[in-house]
Amino acid sequence: MQKYIPLVARVFLTAIFLNSAYGKITGFSRTQEVMAGAGIPAGLTGILLVGAIVCELFGGLSVLLGYKARWGAIALIIFLIPATLIFHTNFAERMQVIQFLKNLGLLGGLLMVYSFGSGPLSLDKQQ
Repeated sequence: MQKYIPLVARVFLTAIFLNSAYGKITGFSRTQEVMAGAGIPAGLTGILLVGAIVCELFGGLSVLLGYKARWGAIALIIFLIPATLIFHTNFAERMQVIQFLKNLGLLGGLLMVYSFGSGPLSLDKQQ
């Protein structure tokens, strides 16, 4: 049973990133509007959005599959820190507090992957 827990944890941990990448791809222009509304200059939203999609998609798949999972965790951490600080620091709004704390939990899970690896059921272990 112990060998399955890291796999289940990786599935749960990456679901939000992969879903978010899909939402950004399918709602690209709407996401750019949200970014601009948060104060990001309109000329930068496109390139930053592509970077966010790449980090979430490839970092999420890396951690999910356990292939170079430590690198994937770092990519997701690099994405998550500025995203949290830009979009989730209005602590006057209860939902933003929840989003901020959710992101802290995600950072904790990603730090665990970085520290301990992806576990026995992963592509890294199959090599």
